[in-house]
Amino acid sequence: MAKLNKQDIEFLINCLQNGKEIPEVYKYAIFPTKQKEYELVYAGKMRKEDVLADTEEAKPVPLQIEKIFNGKKYPLFSKDWHNLLVFGDNLQILKTFNENKDLLVKNKIKGKVKFIYIDPPFGTGDEYDGNKGQSAYSAKRKGADFVEFMRRRIILLKELLHPEGIIAVRQAYNFGHYIKITLDEIFGKEKFINEIIIGRKRDSAGSRNKFESANESIFLYSITDAYKINDIYGKRSLTDIKWTSFLMAEERNPRERKFFGLELTPPKGQHFSLIQEKCDKLVQENYIRLRCKNCGARFYYAESGADLNKRMKSRDKFKFYDINSNTLFFGVTKLDKCDNCKKIDFAVDYLGSEDVKLNNNWLDIRSYTDTTGYPTENSEELLNRIIEACSDKEDLIIDVFAGSGTTLAVAEKIGRRWIGCDIGKLAIYTIQKRLLGIDESKDLGNPKKKYGEPAKSFAVVTSGLYDLGKIFALQKDEYIRFVKDLFEIEETKTAKIGGIEIDGKKREFYAKIFPYWELKNASVDEKYLQELHKNIGKKIDGRFYIIAPANNVNFISDYHEIGDVRYYFLKVPYQIIKELHKVQFKKFRQPQSKSQINDLDEAIGFHFIRQPEVKSEIKKLKDKVVLKIKKFESAYSQDETGEKLKNFESLAMLLVDLNYDGEKFMMTNYYFAQDLLNHKTNDEEESEEEIKKELKKQKEIIKEFPKKDCGKQIMAIYVDIYGNEFKEVFKVK
Repeated sequence: MAKLNKQDIEFLINCLQNGKEIPEVYKYAIFPTKQKEYELVYAGKMRKEDVLADTEEAKPVPLQIEKIFNGKKYPLFSKDWHNLLVFGDNLQILKTFNENKDLLVKNKIKGKVKFIYIDPPFGTGDEYDGNKGQSAYSAKRKGADFVEFMRRRIILLKELLHPEGIIAVRQAYNFGHYIKITLDEIFGKEKFINEIIIGRKRDSAGSRNKFESANESIFLYSITDAYKINDIYGKRSLTDIKWTSFLMAEERNPRERKFFGLELTPPKGQHFSLIQEKCDKLVQENYIRLRCKNCGARFYYAESGADLNKRMKSRDKFKFYDINSNTLFFGVTKLDKCDNCKKIDFAVDYLGSEDVKLNNNWLDIRSYTDTTGYPTENSEELLNRIIEACSDKEDLIIDVFAGSGTTLAVAEKIGRRWIGCDIGKLAIYTIQKRLLGIDESKDLGNPKKKYGEPAKSFAVVTSGLYDLGKIFALQKDEYIRFVKDLFEIEETKTAKIGGIEIDGKKREFYAKIFPYWELKNASVDEKYLQELHKNIGKKIDGRFYIIAPANNVNFISDYHEIGDVRYYFLKVPYQIIKELHKVQFKKFRQPQSKSQINDLDEAIGFHFIRQPEVKSEIKKLKDKVVLKIKKFESAYSQDETGEKLKNFESLAMLLVDLNYDGEKFMMTNYYFAQDLLNHKTNDEEESEEEIKKELKKQKEIIKEFPKKDCGKQIMAIYVDIYGNEFKEVFKVK
C-alpha cells in the first residue's frame, strides 16, 4: 500500500477540520487491512476469529455415549481409543472437538487427525437424481449461504489436522470453484496439493450449445509441507499395455538366460534385464513369452491347452490382449523349436506390469455406488484409494458429512481409526447397520469375497446431551420441578396409589419420578416393574409414566407391558441447554421425503429423546404381518412458526428391524413420511407443504411385511421432524 504523501496528509487534515467526508479512495490507506490477495466477499461472512470463538450461534456441546457396540467381544482399537459415530450438528461437534475439554475426546482429536474427507451436498440449488431416476435430494443451501456454511466448518476442521494431515473436499463441476477459492483463503493457495478428477453419477443433460459434464472434483490441501502422499497404483487400460523388448544396451555376464528350457543369448552388447530367478517367475506368471521371429507364433507358459484357455479367461486376461482368431499361440512348459514352423529363432517379449502409478485422473473407477440405498453414496473403491494415498494404518480419519458411512466402512477395513458425524437419524442408523454387518460386505481387494471381519468396538454418541452430573447437581426439589416442567407433568390430588407415591399426571395418566437419590444401585428393570405392578397394576388405567435417568432404564424399547398396563419410560438426561444456560434453541428438522435427505441444516443445540406419543398395534395374519399406526404426536405441540402440529404432521420417518435380536437394531426397512401416505402410488416427489397437507388428512398408517421376512420380534422406531424417537418392540412368533 502506497504511503500518504504531504499533499494527501494536508488534504485529509482539511477534510477533518471542516467536517467534510473523506473520499473512499483513502479507506485502505488510512485503515490498512490484512486482506488476502483475493477472497470471496459476501453478506454474512463471519470473521475467522468469531468462527473459532464460542458465540451464541455455535457453542461447544457435551458428548454422551448412547451405546457401545462390539465392546465385550471386540475391545477398543487401542487402550484409549473408541471409534465414534456422532449424531448432531457438525458445527457444534467441531466446536466441542476444538474446545478439547470433553473427556470423551480430550487430547485425542485436536491436532491429531491425519486425513479429513468430506462430501457435503453441493450448494447449487439443483436437484440430484436418485438411482431410479427420481429426485434424490435438493441442495437447500446455495450460493453465498452455502459457501459460508462450508467455510465455518472448514475453518474448524483445519484446527483438527495433524501437521502432516490432509483434507479432501469433494464438490460439483458447476460450483466447486467457489469452494476452491474458499479453501485457498483458509489454507493458503500454496497449500493446495491436487485437484483429483472423478466421474459424476450420471452425465449432465446434453445440449446443442455445450458439452456434457461428466466430472467432479476432489480438492486436496495441507497445513504444512510435511504431508505425505503414498504412491497409489491403478490398472493400465488395454490400450496402454504393450509387449516390449527384454533387452538392455549394456553387457553383463553371464549373458544367456533360459526360457522354457531353451537357452537364449542376446545380441552382442546387450543383455536380458533380469536375473534367471526373476525370469523363471515371470515366465510362469505369463509376463514373459517367446515369439517366433519366422511365423509369429506366441508361446506362453501353461501345463496344457485347457490350462492356457483358463488363464485367458481369468482376471489375468490382459496378458493375452493381442491374441485374436488369426494368432498362432501355444501353451508349453518346455520348448526346443517352434511347434508351427519348426524354426529356432525366438524373440523374448516382456509385458510391463498392469499396475501404473496414478496421476490425478481417477476416471478409471466409480465414484458413486448404491449398496445401502442412501442417495449420493460414495463408492468404496474411491474412498479406499484416497484414504490409502493420504494416510497410514492406525491414523485417525474424520468425515463430518458421513451420510451412508462409506468413509467409515473403508477406514475400518483398512485399519484406520475413525470418527463420523451426521445430523440425520437415517444416516446414523444406516451407518450403524453397515458397520455391524461389515463382515458380510465385499472385500476391498476381491469383490467376489466377503470382508469376513467384524467391526472393532465403536460408540454411538449424541451431541448436546448433558451428563447426569449436571442434572443431579440440582437439589432434589429443583430436579423434580425441572423434570415435571420438561415433561409437562400436571399436579394431581392423588398422593399415593397402593402405597406408591405419585408425582402427578401426564394428560390423564399417572406419573412417577424414579427416586435415584434413594435407590442408589437400583434400576428400572423387570424386577422393579413387577414390584410396582403388584401394588398399582389393578388400580390404574392402561398406562403409567416413569421418569428416570437414561442410565437407570434397562429397557431398549420406550415402554414395557405387564398385563393390561403399559409402563412408559421418560428418560433423563435430555438436552437442557435452554433450561440451564438460557440459550435459545434453533431446532433442526429430519427429512420427511427422500428429496430432503441431504438438506443442510444448522442447530443451536436440540431437544432430544422427548418421545413422541404413539398408538400402534401389530396384527399377525397367515402370510403377512401388519403394523397399524393409529396415532403419532410430537412432544412439541407447534412448529417453529407457531403453527399447531396435529396427528401425523410431525412424523419424519419409520425405521424397522424385522428380525430384532433384543440387543442390536439392524435396520431392514425405512420409510419417509411421504412413503407412508395412503395415496402414494409412484416415485414422484412431493413438496414439504404437499406432504404436510396429506399427513393432516391421514387417519392411520398401515404397513405390511411378508411373514417369511419377520423373526420372533420386530422393532419399530418412529422419528419426529426434530429427531425425537419412540422405540417399540412387538413379539411376532
